[in-house]
Amino acid sequence: MNEFVTIRDAAMATGVSAKMIRHYESIGLISPPTRTQNRYRHYNQRDIHELGFIRRARDLGFSIEDIRHLLALWRDRSRSSAEVKAIALRHIAELDEKAAALQAMSETLKHLAANCQGDNRPDCPIIDALDRLG
Repeated sequence: MNEFVTIRDAAMATGVSAKMIRHYESIGLISPPTRTQNRYRHYNQRDIHELGFIRRARDLGFSIEDIRHLLALWRDRSRSSAEVKAIALRHIAELDEKAAALQAMSETLKHLAANCQGDNRPDCPIIDALDRLG
C-alpha cells in the first residue's frame, strides 16, 4: 500500500464506507486526514489502522462513545487494561440484557403463533395480543 491512500482505497482496505469515514471525521472520532491541493482526502497507515479498529469495535456492537474511549485508551500506551476490561464487561452486560429481551420476545411470539389456527377465520391470538399490548 502506498504511503497515502484515497478515501475510496481506505474504505476498501477497512470495510468502512466512505460515507462513514466522512462521518467519523465530522464527529471527531478520527482526525481530519491530509488533503491534497485538489482537496482530496489522503489517509496514512495509522488512519487505516484506526479505521480498522473502529470497524472491529462496531462489529462487536460498541457505541460511538465507547469506541471514542477505547481509541483514547489504545493511543495511550501507559493505559491500564482494567479500564478497557471495564468497558468490555459493561458492554457484555448490555448485550446480555438485549439478548434476554429478544429471547423473551421470541418466546412470546412462538406461543402466540402456536395458538393461532392460521386458517380462514378472523380469530387470531397474535392480533388479540397486539391489541392488548397497545
